[in-house]
Amino acid sequence: MALDTSRAGQVIAAQMEALEKDFGDKEGYEIGAVVTIVEVSGPEGSALRIRNNMGNPTLTLGYLRLAEDELIRFMRSDDS
Repeated sequence: MALDTSRAGQVIAAQMEALEKDFGDKEGYEIGAVVTIVEVSGPEGSALRIRNNMGNPTLTLGYLRLAEDELIRFMRSDDS
């Protein structure tokens, strides 16, 4: 059976719709850095696939740390 990639596609499509809603009609905005992280699991365990368009591993790590900070901030505001 082939790998079903529809879950990743659905998440990415939802992100694109949110970006279009928030920025689609505004001038001067463009997509910059993009990082995707996908877990593939199966009978032999799981693996993470990370892709980005930055070219510099240090930048990628920095963006991942920023994403972690944003997620923590979001979780803390949910507790209030």
